[in-house]
Amino acid sequence: MSYSLFKATFFTSAQNLSQCPPPLLSEIVFLGRSNVGKSTFINLLCQQKNLAKSSQTPGKTQLINFFLTHWKQKQSGEILQIYLVDLPGFGYAKVSKTQKELWSKNLIEFLKKRDSIRLFVHLRDSRHPHLEIDSNLIEFLTLFLRKDQRILQIFTKFDKLNSTQKAKLKKEFPNALFSSSLQKTNFQELSDSILSHTLGSQIGGLQ
Repeated sequence: MSYSLFKATFFTSAQNLSQCPPPLLSEIVFLGRSNVGKSTFINLLCQQKNLAKSSQTPGKTQLINFFLTHWKQKQSGEILQIYLVDLPGFGYAKVSKTQKELWSKNLIEFLKKRDSIRLFVHLRDSRHPHLEIDSNLIEFLTLFLRKDQRILQIFTKFDKLNSTQKAKLKKEFPNALFSSSLQKTNFQELSDSILSHTLGSQIGGLQ
């Protein structure tokens, strides 16, 4: 199926699970290291430059940010409402040990207990595809992944690679998708795949 974005707006921010909006809609959660380009990717997906605030300072995003999106199914005309959820990046944030521990506790609780999550989008840097921190995240998510949930890996900054590196990465991760904020030619493929995984019409994405 193919979908077109109808509308996307910032909805709310939350520090923890109890502050999140009622779990009435399907949710797509975006995870990744700080500076991997989460905000940039969400803006690309939503066709807006400043919907998700990006920063030159790694670890700037400190809250669970919800964006309400409306998608139109091109064949039926049906309108779907889905939350996109931008989580704090991991790895680089220059904050106190106490703050990091609180972030960790709140995020783990959200990931494990939020019933409305349908898809985990794990963003990885194309230039650094074998980082232990990314492998650990996949292992962690699979520990509690439900039957109605999927993991989809997307490699950002794909334009930074040469043709040989691109071919190698695609061979190593055949179920992953590849994105560049500078080259938007596969935008429709990315959005369709993300929504199809969310709605359960595709199986896969696990590495």
